[in-house]
Amino acid sequence: MKIVFVIPDMPGGGTERVVSLLANEYSRRGIEVAILLFAGHETAYRLDERIEVVSMGAPTGGRLGARIERIRKMRKYYKENRNCQIWSFSVMGAVFSVIAAWGQKHYLLVSERSDPNQYEHPKIRDFFYGFADVVVCQTKASMESFPVRIVKKAVVLPNPVDIGALAPCDGQREKRVVAVGRIGPPKNHELLIRAFARFVEDYPEYTLELYGKGVQEAELKELASRLGIGRKVIFCGFSDRVQEKINNAAMYVLSSDYEGVSNSLLEAIALGIPVIATDCPIGGCRTYVKDGINGLLVPVGEIEPLADAMRKIAKDPVFAGKLSMEGRKLREEIQVGRIADRFLELRGRKGKQNG
Repeated sequence: MKIVFVIPDMPGGGTERVVSLLANEYSRRGIEVAILLFAGHETAYRLDERIEVVSMGAPTGGRLGARIERIRKMRKYYKENRNCQIWSFSVMGAVFSVIAAWGQKHYLLVSERSDPNQYEHPKIRDFFYGFADVVVCQTKASMESFPVRIVKKAVVLPNPVDIGALAPCDGQREKRVVAVGRIGPPKNHELLIRAFARFVEDYPEYTLELYGKGVQEAELKELASRLGIGRKVIFCGFSDRVQEKINNAAMYVLSSDYEGVSNSLLEAIALGIPVIATDCPIGGCRTYVKDGINGLLVPVGEIEPLADAMRKIAKDPVFAGKLSMEGRKLREEIQVGRIADRFLELRGRKGKQNG
């Protein structure tokens, strides 16, 4: 057996993190693994040296000729690896793989990584998902967003988490608010910065650290400067050691407008960092953040409730400690080995329903 993960690129992000965790786990077990990048060359996360990484080229910019050439290369690769399983962690990866592997016999798993209701071309996506053997969703609400014919072949699996031997912080936490994720519109870092500006009026000793990179960085730096907190908002860039860097932070905040399930959020909970998350559609955050028990949920897009939640954690160390202790229980529930086993068990669901 050979598992081929299909993904556009791996510059650092939640989906890429999940792929790297599963790929490394299977490789350690002696399973042959490849990662097929169809629109890039980067691999930001550490990968087992036995994992084959193959790139089909750079982004095409939507050019038809370039896409045809990409599909030709993918078809050649799949033909050379006749017994491989195709595991697509991208909508377009599923589209290209269905076309490229047409007439070949490959098990096809598709993992839906975001809110299905936010996708621009749902009819196209659903048509190609129809050729999958199984569609993996992150929440029940996500699964139920699809047509019945997709739901029939769908399952809900949590994201894997691996924080290794890193022990939760039991000492004094540093007065840092941290966030991890791509610096782009869906994550709504603007909301976080505006809420932090209000919070820091009462707690001026705190700083805000944003881990990740993306298109909005310059815009958000300007916003922080306009709000008078430019020196307190630190853009830390991408780090493959982010768990170590945030482990002793006072709190972790996810401010997204929509999410599938944020892997960095799960890691923060498992590390025992007090977390605050927006209650996004399809229930990814709500599935894991039990409001007032292992974290706090706040409405999407609202500044003052988010600032209030930050104040609540900052002013009450005993409450923050209770959130921390409860959150650590997640560590064993979704550790990478267990989730890797559940993905492998899905092979028994073979039985395509064409288109």
